[in-house]
Amino acid sequence: MARSTAPQTAPAVPATQARWTRKDLLDTEGLRREEVELILSTADAMAEIRRRPVGKVAALRGVTVATLFYEQSTRTRASFEVAAKALGADVVNLTAAGSSVEKGESLIDTVRTLESIGVDILVMRHPSAGAPAVAAKHASMSLINGGDGMHAHPTQALLDLYTMRKHLGSLAGRRVVIVGDILHSRVARSNLWLLLGEGAHVVFCGPATLLPRHLIRSLEGTPNFHWSTDLEAAISGADVVMALRLQKERQEHGLIPSVRDYVRRYQVNAERLAKANPGVLVMHPGPMNEGIEISPEVAHGLQSLVEEQVANGVAVRMAVLYLLAGARAR
Repeated sequence: MARSTAPQTAPAVPATQARWTRKDLLDTEGLRREEVELILSTADAMAEIRRRPVGKVAALRGVTVATLFYEQSTRTRASFEVAAKALGADVVNLTAAGSSVEKGESLIDTVRTLESIGVDILVMRHPSAGAPAVAAKHASMSLINGGDGMHAHPTQALLDLYTMRKHLGSLAGRRVVIVGDILHSRVARSNLWLLLGEGAHVVFCGPATLLPRHLIRSLEGTPNFHWSTDLEAAISGADVVMALRLQKERQEHGLIPSVRDYVRRYQVNAERLAKANPGVLVMHPGPMNEGIEISPEVAHGLQSLVEEQVANGVAVRMAVLYLLAGARAR
């Protein structure tokens, strides 16, 4: 008998006291614990959909999801597109290049135009911190921050948390080390708020020139937060080590002496991981510079969860789209 290719009915999302009421998802800072739990439990249901033979449902039939990226992206944009299509949504992909943006159209004008043509949920990436929040104030459609400047990347942090919990269960008391260019990392910031909310011990590690001094000062006295410029000391007893991409312009701006020096002091490699707890998990938000912030053998080793992070990103983003669309329908 031929297998049906029709979208199937979504499984019931696990019962929870929380009910999603936010119009937008702009940051992880300020998310309540029950909201995080709702997203992650919904992601479990979406992962179940992905495991089915067809892997699609019609839960968002009639909903239009648009992606508007003012910066280049592969993982985030593709992940949202796959997630939206898996839920039966109509998808429109836009880039600033070649659009009316290059002709001088303002962000608010662009958002209003998209809303006028029937977009229900907009996923936006922008180089300026706060741009998605500004857009959200001028639109009745839902906004998802796909990354804004050095500020936030909420769905990346949510998928990172989802991945960690799949392997470790509760993160209370777990040591999570984030190493690299934290100063310019929206991923590190968004992960920080979620991990502290889970009771994890978070360590920021990197060259002094790549650590966010203002943020660190604001966290002074926070018992579960520490920072270090010594990777060997930071990684000792770690349960999770997350390497961040070192962008070439950091060397050009004189923020590090050289790439060679960075590799010598801060590359996540097998020798350094030996100082962590047995079974330490290795993560990276991508794209990776193998041989710079992470050695190839670690990037593709048994402890690496990098590919799993990418796969989990689809389920988490399905959950976010599903919850936002549900709140709009009420």
